[in-house]
Amino acid sequence: MSKLLEQVKALENGEGIQYLLDAACKIFTNPIYMIDSYYNLIAYSDVTVDDPIWNELITTGTFSLQALEVMVKENVLEDLTNSDKIILLKRDRWKGDRMSGHIFNKENIWVGQITMYEYNTPFDRETKTAYEALTDKISCEICDYDYFTTLAMTNHENRINELLDKAVNNPLIYNPQAQILYSGFEDYLYVAVVSIPRNNIIDNVHRSRLSYFKSLLKTKYKSFKYAVHSEYIVMLMSSKYNDFYDEQFFNKDNNLFKQNNMFVGISNSFENIYELREYYDQAVVALKNGIEKNNDRRVFLYNNT
Repeated sequence: MSKLLEQVKALENGEGIQYLLDAACKIFTNPIYMIDSYYNLIAYSDVTVDDPIWNELITTGTFSLQALEVMVKENVLEDLTNSDKIILLKRDRWKGDRMSGHIFNKENIWVGQITMYEYNTPFDRETKTAYEALTDKISCEICDYDYFTTLAMTNHENRINELLDKAVNNPLIYNPQAQILYSGFEDYLYVAVVSIPRNNIIDNVHRSRLSYFKSLLKTKYKSFKYAVHSEYIVMLMSSKYNDFYDEQFFNKDNNLFKQNNMFVGISNSFENIYELREYYDQAVVALKNGIEKNNDRRVFLYNNT
């Protein structure tokens, strides 16, 4: 076992992220920072670094859109997203290489990133092995932190709504968050929209009802991802099949929808999360056409309406 690896493995958990980064900075003699998967600064080693990206992150607590666009242009974000665990990033304009590693929560969802600059001591094979051990240490450290346990779930709704509103101008910037939406899913995605008749109910009361029924559905179908968008509850689902095989999945719970006066429209399958809006529109069409032709059904498929 190398000396670096031995020192990293000797670090104790339970002292916090900042302790681990400060100790790692001394072991590797290089500066390190940690961000979450939404590019928010979590912790950093308090040393002076002559680098504009580092200084912006430390000063503002996140990356500006301009900085993220530069990272996209140089394929940094794409390389990070496609890496398994540890990646060595080399770019000609940088003063030194950077080593980055994923941090996972206890559901094995990628919730953060630690990045080390080759600032004082050059990287070698031993560095990579020891750095991977550090990512394991930090993943272990945060496994019971509520922030990281709920990070993926608490941001589903915002990300789904941004995709539906087409507010995402450069999808590559959002790749880490898109991966979180994919987490736990199989090959094919579907959008379902759930309608609850308004019956002249005022906006804030209707939205409260949508939120309540969204919670009800989340309890019933825990693996889906949810949002309230416009007049509907949106459910992002998946299947290993590219056909939903009618509405068999939901029909067993038909009484749940009937008792609560809910109707469901389901889109065709798709694989690109950034096409969410197109398939949401399909689900809305399925819903409206299905209600119009209603013969006591509650669930409607786009390709059947």
